[in-house]
Amino acid sequence: MSLQIRPLALPGVLEIVPKRFGDDRGVFCETWNAESFREAGLDLDFVQDNHSISAARGVVRGLHYQLPPHAQDKLVRVVRGAIFDVAVDIRRDSPSFGKWVGLELSADKWNQLLVPKGYAHGFQTLQPDTEVIYKVTHRYSPSHDRSIRFDDPQLAIAWPIGPAEVQLSDKDARAPLLADAELLARGAVPA
Repeated sequence: MSLQIRPLALPGVLEIVPKRFGDDRGVFCETWNAESFREAGLDLDFVQDNHSISAARGVVRGLHYQLPPHAQDKLVRVVRGAIFDVAVDIRRDSPSFGKWVGLELSADKWNQLLVPKGYAHGFQTLQPDTEVIYKVTHRYSPSHDRSIRFDDPQLAIAWPIGPAEVQLSDKDARAPLLADAELLARGAVPA
């Protein structure tokens, strides 16, 4: 498996594009191979796959994260449609605390986003009937699950679709601002 890996503007956040093989029948691709990722310096033990389908354009899911010891690395990809995917650094001691990076992921591009522990993650659908699959390194833990408002003015995320078209879950609509969120303790290393 051959991987194109491109570091983004925040430490540890990576765009990953696996090699595709095509012929007159169509396309084949290994989207995850533990050995290939390990050879690229990404030794991740994924334990759960998640799959979401968003019916409308403009759906925002996030910004979500889990506290240690259930903090998660995430490998996100789109199998139908497109999203604007965002990672926000929520490590209090980080020089990039409160900064974000965004990237369009799409079924056409076959690209993936690696969001490491210590980041909140969210996305906005750019097309109707968008399907997102992501792997995580810790199972879902309701007691460690947290969120931050997608439209927090301190973060100033440049979502491509304006607030008039945004659809949120009740949970995401009630999410606190970054200043009020329970974050990683100073000096804590995400588990």
